Amino acid sequence: MATSCLASPLMEEGEEEDIGLEAVMALLSVITPVLAVVLCLVIGFMLVRSRETETTSTAPGKTEGAKKADFRPWVDQDLQDDTEITAKEEEDGDWADSHEEEDLLHVPYSPPRYPEETMLQRSKDLYTLMNQRRSVRFISPEPVPREVIDNVIHTAGTAPSGAHTEPWTFVVVSDPDTKHQIRQIVEEEEEVNYRQRMGDKWVNDLAKLKTNWIKDYLDVAPYLVLVFKQTYGILPNDKKRTHYYNEISVSISCGILLAALQNVGLVTVTSTPLNCGPQLRILLKRPANEKLLMLLPVGYPASDATVPDLKRKPLDDIMVHI
Repeated sequence: MATSCLASPLMEEGEEEDIGLEAVMALLSVITPVLAVVLCLVIGFMLVRSRETETTSTAPGKTEGAKKADFRPWVDQDLQDDTEITAKEEEDGDWADSHEEEDLLHVPYSPPRYPEETMLQRSKDLYTLMNQRRSVRFISPEPVPREVIDNVIHTAGTAPSGAHTEPWTFVVVSDPDTKHQIRQIVEEEEEVNYRQRMGDKWVNDLAKLKTNWIKDYLDVAPYLVLVFKQTYGILPNDKKRTHYYNEISVSISCGILLAALQNVGLVTVTSTPLNCGPQLRILLKRPANEKLLMLLPVGYPASDATVPDLKRKPLDDIMVHI
């Protein structure tokens, strides 16, 4: 009887242990599928990210050198071509529909046609003239007629452009105070470029040209021409107009500008002051749709000007005739 009384409490404790174990097992049976689903999601996410990384690194045309170039710290965002208008950008503003523009009249075109002998001579003369073009960093402060600069800019504006959008703005600066402010902005950023952003290789490649962040010509040259690309246009009705291939279009106009300057006996040096665009845009009160592409000091060469004794590639090295 005493044994029975002692056994009864022991059996109750055993039953409680069985019930607790069953509860734990039941809980695990519920949690385990949830944990399995979460684990599967985590593994799947890791696999997808891994595959995306692998695809990016092995994409056609994406060499190791190109991948490193994408992350170069000196890249200037203003110099990137942003021709493509994303859907989000289209939603952000009121964009003009191409159908809203009137039909364009087409007219006869009959440019002069020269005899072959004249064509040959003109082609030689132009090459001789343009082959004398050099990048000159020593510019005379001697005044240049304003009308000459106007005609040179007008000539640059004859360049072709995507859908004839003419996405360029030429800001001509002759005011000494403004020129000096431009110099201060450029030299401050250029020192950082030379010391940090550009890297040893680029700086070493420029060493033979004896260039640095000091830009005396920005004060000395009678004119500074800052070329801005219009990333989109603004119509009289305040609607935005897509500017196709704005970077390429403005670059072509800069080439014509250089030829026009050479034609009148003026010199310049092409400069793309990295990371100066936003500050210069604000200084010159240009709208948000414009981004600086190039800065050109313009004037006569200084009497003691020198240039590196560089040679150009022969025709066979730059032309392929098929």
